[in-house]
Amino acid sequence: MNGFETLCSASMNEATNNADVMDQGPSQGGAFPGYVVGIGASAGGLEALEHFFSHCPSDTGAAFVVVQHLSPDHKSMMSNLLARHTDMPVQIIEDGLRLQPNEVFLIPPGHILTIEEDRLYLKPKRAHGLTLPIDIFLTSLARAYGSHAVGVILSGTGSDGTRGAVEINAAAGFLVAQDPREAKFDGMPSSVINTGVVDAVLSANDLPERLQTHFLKCSDSATGDSPDALPAIQGEDAFEGIMQLLRQIGGIAFSDYKPSTVIRRIERRMQVRQAESLDDYLSLLEKDRGEAVTLRRELLIPVTSFFRDPQSFDRLAEKAVRKIVSNAAAGDQIRVWVAGCSTGEEAYSIAILFLEAFERYGRRPSLKVFATDVNEQGIELAGNGQYPDSAAAELTPERIERFFTRSGHSYTVSNELRQCIVFARHNLLTDPPFTRMDLVSCRNALIYFKREAQSQAVRRLQYALKPGGFLFLGPSESMSGMDDAFETVDSKHKIYSRTAVSLPPVFAMDVAGGFTGQARKIPPPDEARSQRRSRDSALIDYGVHELLEAYAPPSILVNDKHEAVHLFGQVQRFIRMREGLASLDLNRILVEPLVPVASALLYKVAKDGTRLVSSPVTLDLADGERVVVHLSVRPLRREADERYMLLSFEAREARDDVNDPEPVDVGAENSAHIEMLEHELAATRESLQATIEELETANEELQATNEELMASNEELQSSNEELQSVNEELNTVNAEYQEKVQILNRLNADLDSMEKAVGIATVFVDQDLQVNRFSPDAVDLFRLRPSDIGRPLDEIAHSIRHPGLTEDLRKTLRSERLIEREVTGRDGSKLLMRILPYRVSSSSAVGAVASFIDVTAVHDLKEVQSVLDALPEHIAVLEVDGNIALVNEAWRRFARANGDPDLVHSGPGSNYFRACRADGGEDEEGSASAAAAGLKNVLEGSRTEFSLRYPCHSPTEQRWFVMNVAPVNQGPFAAVVSHINITDWYRSERDGSAGAD
Repeated sequence: MNGFETLCSASMNEATNNADVMDQGPSQGGAFPGYVVGIGASAGGLEALEHFFSHCPSDTGAAFVVVQHLSPDHKSMMSNLLARHTDMPVQIIEDGLRLQPNEVFLIPPGHILTIEEDRLYLKPKRAHGLTLPIDIFLTSLARAYGSHAVGVILSGTGSDGTRGAVEINAAAGFLVAQDPREAKFDGMPSSVINTGVVDAVLSANDLPERLQTHFLKCSDSATGDSPDALPAIQGEDAFEGIMQLLRQIGGIAFSDYKPSTVIRRIERRMQVRQAESLDDYLSLLEKDRGEAVTLRRELLIPVTSFFRDPQSFDRLAEKAVRKIVSNAAAGDQIRVWVAGCSTGEEAYSIAILFLEAFERYGRRPSLKVFATDVNEQGIELAGNGQYPDSAAAELTPERIERFFTRSGHSYTVSNELRQCIVFARHNLLTDPPFTRMDLVSCRNALIYFKREAQSQAVRRLQYALKPGGFLFLGPSESMSGMDDAFETVDSKHKIYSRTAVSLPPVFAMDVAGGFTGQARKIPPPDEARSQRRSRDSALIDYGVHELLEAYAPPSILVNDKHEAVHLFGQVQRFIRMREGLASLDLNRILVEPLVPVASALLYKVAKDGTRLVSSPVTLDLADGERVVVHLSVRPLRREADERYMLLSFEAREARDDVNDPEPVDVGAENSAHIEMLEHELAATRESLQATIEELETANEELQATNEELMASNEELQSSNEELQSVNEELNTVNAEYQEKVQILNRLNADLDSMEKAVGIATVFVDQDLQVNRFSPDAVDLFRLRPSDIGRPLDEIAHSIRHPGLTEDLRKTLRSERLIEREVTGRDGSKLLMRILPYRVSSSSAVGAVASFIDVTAVHDLKEVQSVLDALPEHIAVLEVDGNIALVNEAWRRFARANGDPDLVHSGPGSNYFRACRADGGEDEEGSASAAAAGLKNVLEGSRTEFSLRYPCHSPTEQRWFVMNVAPVNQGPFAAVVSHINITDWYRSERDGSAGAD
């Protein structure tokens, strides 16, 4: 069975514990089934949000939650502003609001937001102090939704969102950030990008497309509904290649990690980098070592914070730290090991607990905290001791003041705190553990190991503790079947005390067999290396080793600091490891009788540069054997600035006295060395005393100055935090107001254009009748200029013959009712005056708007109609296309009496030509056609007039009419048609003609 099969087999047989919950999607107990996108933005974020939602599809199925720094003193207009850029519903969050897909949820001002299952919960924001709403929400989102959590960091100052982004990455979520070069304020995007956990950095316009690609990719690769199911990754050879590549880069065998976590992390990176198969991803890793480093970092899951789980740290201080400090005597050293320290927050937190306990209980033992992790980058960050300002939310103001200094947008640990801690790279599963520890903390590391690796790690932690020492684990970790080795101090907060049970073997440190000097090395990734050359090299090394064993005396290569650099042969007979801090100094590893002899020889050889041999030294070995040896020291050539010497242990019978130098009188050499050191020490003491006196004087002055500066710094720091928070809120409010100003400018431009297009004289006044606004046509009635804005209207001359104008305005303001009446202008024009009240919705201000519509033409038309109605002839006024515009009363009576009572065919709006064609047919004389032709000629201008006599008989009588058509050359009218009843004249004329005949 190969490594991939073993890994998969182990994962199928091993139940997934709490460590894998972070890699899953949301739980099925009422949680929202889709992706939840948490968007963090601050100063300059409005523009980025508008670009984001303008390009975001409205059918992704995700819920979008926007968290901003909003001022609690101003009403937010964000919902109205964003609604103009997206088709999705936008709503302000209320406590307990349920998530819905394809909707946008906005945090209200003055609150912090968290999420549990499918509901959003609000809590009031602290009135003073630093609050990080984006970090708080993203952290809760990561814990609630795991791999279905998506974080988006947009423009903003400071570092809010950085901690939450790390939590989302640790939960296998997806994280993107706006390109800092595009953001108005690059503080937040740059801070989260510097953590190395961001999956994509794009412009705000391109971020939605990248999210959509991620949603579709994850949907296509989903393998089932069971949260414990192993992801379906195919390709055993490629998987083995990835594991080998990770071992080559960092020397970590991830085969000890839980298979489900390893495979899910690989699958997540494949989704982020859009790799279709393991072979493709392996090729990507080989070409892009940056991706390999990212994968390694994600597999290590570097998630931590100051005082994570505060209640657990409170219990640790009460149950363990207090007891350790109380039992420590003056001059004792308290030893603490923090395994898996990540970026150091936990180590600093524990050191703070001890320093606070020193002051509380009035004891000052020395403190040494060994903080280790397998990740070199994390150790480097921890050693720098510099953290973003978002870390302040995890610390009390008193601890910030006591143990940190503010520097820009970051906090740096104090020298007192930093000097207590030693950071080092250390692999908990392969490297030897520390010893005689009072407290060992290993939180949230064991949960990622297999059961066997967990047991091995716990045995190493047990070995590191001295009897009665305390062990501090994470909330999801247990003793892995070693309950007899530990006594439970606090089961809820995972605090244990080591019993006096005998220790099992935990690691192979071949003290009895000696140090071989061969270090385990990781083979370099050189594919062209020849296997034959490797075998030859191994044979040569083996031959040299055998030769040294047979003929060379046991020896130690020593540097100029008297530290062992390399061991040759069976030197274990002359070495004894001492209790305490591990060291390679010869004074700490040689047996007691050899220490002064070796020191004298090394000192002499370093000074003279010649080979020396000691007098015989008799040793009683641990096995009861007595041997006599000579110590020999040879100077070696210098390498750069370091000098090396070879210390050999030569048996008496093996020495050749002929060629050896005379033995050195060790006592005399030691005396000379001691005398020289005493002279140097006396001179150093005198110089030190003088320096101490000067420093004491300077220190008193500096201390007084420092106290004043600390007080000023505290005030400035507090003020700066509040100002920074207010500045971010003001930036958000300012952006909203700018957007509103743009909207108002557009509305004003639209209103101006409408006033010009309508052409109606309009004047706006306030409740005091002062002019607020007027249209361009109003200057024809009122003598208004732009400078008259704000002047009372009754002070401005006008041409309206209506003395009650101002009284009508006041009446409208009092009653808030419309007043409408006709007034006359000085030129005799008729105006329709309409006065309407208006009220500003956001205030108590009221006003009135007066409009004056010229209705002179309407009056003129009425006068013309009156004249036409007085005539007995049937008269119609036609437009140029033959449509009837006006008819008189005689025309209407005739139409109603002759089959058109509603004037449908012969009234205004109907066409005269159509009426001629619908007359029921032609008479014998063809009168209808002749009338239509004559009318057309007049309308076209080919005739100046037209007259036609025609019969128009009714069922009861015979009638004759004369039609006259005359053109009209002014206004919208084209011709006047009249019909005169000439029946009596026609009959008399006809009768006269008949009589004459």
